[in-house]
Amino acid sequence: MKKKVNDKAVQFLINLLGIYSPSGKEEAIGNFLAEEMMKLGFQVGVDSVGNVIGVIGDGEPVILLCGHMDTVAGHIPLRVEEGKIYARGAVDAKGPLAAMIMAAASAGKDPAFKGKILVIGAVEEEATSRGIRHLITQGIKADYAIFGEPSGVENITIGYKGQVQLRIVVNTDTGHASTPWLYENALEKAYELWQQIKTAYSYAPTDKQNGESPFYAVTACLTKLTGGRANSVIPYECEMALDIRVPPQFTTAQIIEQTQKLIAQYQQSNPKVLVKATVHDTVEPFEVNKNSLLVHALSAAIRKVRNKPATLMRKTGTGDMNILGKAMNLPIVTYGPGDSHLDHRVDEHITISEYLDAIQIYKETLLKLSELHNKRV
Repeated sequence: MKKKVNDKAVQFLINLLGIYSPSGKEEAIGNFLAEEMMKLGFQVGVDSVGNVIGVIGDGEPVILLCGHMDTVAGHIPLRVEEGKIYARGAVDAKGPLAAMIMAAASAGKDPAFKGKILVIGAVEEEATSRGIRHLITQGIKADYAIFGEPSGVENITIGYKGQVQLRIVVNTDTGHASTPWLYENALEKAYELWQQIKTAYSYAPTDKQNGESPFYAVTACLTKLTGGRANSVIPYECEMALDIRVPPQFTTAQIIEQTQKLIAQYQQSNPKVLVKATVHDTVEPFEVNKNSLLVHALSAAIRKVRNKPATLMRKTGTGDMNILGKAMNLPIVTYGPGDSHLDHRVDEHITISEYLDAIQIYKETLLKLSELHNKRV
């Protein structure tokens, strides 16, 4: 009997991976998911932006399992070799999404489970996070949430850093390139400003050796630098794009204010240089309380299935967990099978045994969380 269940779960993932679904083109996979989830016993709906929402069970707690249907662009031929499935989205993040669906279908029918499970296949996570942002505007509610991303089957991601994306434009007077001593060079002045910002938000490998975690450091990355119009003209405009990652002890507003102070100090020292900074986007940092019932239940499930203690991870990236966590203020973690280092790579693949273990871990988590929540209530 177990072999048949496993075969069904593996075939479900293979079918899911067989549908190419880059961001913005999720209609086909959404239709497939809706149909398959109904067969598994979910009540299913598709909202106005294309999110697939499945509900199973009733009452409390309400547990949200959220994965995304889209992938980055770039098709990878689907193949199964030596216990691994190769395809675009195998780990990021159709593997976790498929595991969530199979686990929820099983747990929702288990007499021991008391509560409601929402399983969501969201759109455009890889592009604009349109799916999760729409769910927030529609007032989605839950007591706990798990985002399906590849953490590794024995790891739980309990925190992500926030993000500030800045656009900085530097302007100077211009003249002929044969007289560079007469004018400020916008390219040079922009890079000079960047060096000062970089120094203010510096983190080096040696800091880690001294016990400082990169998760709790503010870091900045220069992601774009453009300027100059002609070979014989001193550049008079330069545009920079900066990506600043924000640890949970700060808000994005605090980091924006600090960066604006650095820019003001630079401009005061360089009166012939005009600097204009605009915020392109912000995402607040998020870290869940490691003593929450959710972390406890998931840790216990990993220990039960894998016979090893769970590893709690804090990542320097930013995810949809940040967006929902700040909007709803509830316990949220990110968990799923797969190696995140394979995200977006041409050899992206998931190990079948880990995928199957993750199904069992998700199910055990749902059962344990239901038990713990209702005992507390």
